[in-house]
Amino acid sequence: MNREQLAAAYAAPGRHYHNLAHIEDCLAALARVGGLSAAEREMLTEAIWWHDVVYDPVRSDNEERSAELAEQHVRGELRQEVGRLIRLTKTHDVDASDRLGAILISIDLSILGADPAHYDAYAAAIRREFSHVSESDYRVGRARVLRRFAAREVIYPDPDFAAMYDRPARANLARELAALGQDFA
Repeated sequence: MNREQLAAAYAAPGRHYHNLAHIEDCLAALARVGGLSAAEREMLTEAIWWHDVVYDPVRSDNEERSAELAEQHVRGELRQEVGRLIRLTKTHDVDASDRLGAILISIDLSILGADPAHYDAYAAAIRREFSHVSESDYRVGRARVLRRFAAREVIYPDPDFAAMYDRPARANLARELAALGQDFA
């Protein structure tokens, strides 16, 4: 798959958040990260492009399927590491010593710390992606996800992202939980 084919995958019907705009936002966030070697930047770029290439909201194996697809198409010496990085986006858990993993996860979660209007557009887009789920079930499931992030001591494993986004992310999570009629309990 080339970039055009990847872009086409992100333009598939039903993708309201996990689309090309999300990839472009992630690439823009990566461009602002300093101190990366050319090889590290290439690895993260590939991981960003491939991390949501497979996205079906009724399945739980999207990250694994995206990683496998990347491992079939990414240049040989990058395959294993790109696949590993993509698999981290399933749980967003990263070892403290995993710098590239911390950067990718922080980039992927940067939307949580966006300004309220951008965050609200993201939340609405996620709801549209899960339109097959009843409103009451969605509220319970979405609140579970949001509480999991809010309960983390560190939402952003990369310190620069944490410094920039942690406070607004926590405010956005609390605001959406309240809008869902849920709390942090």
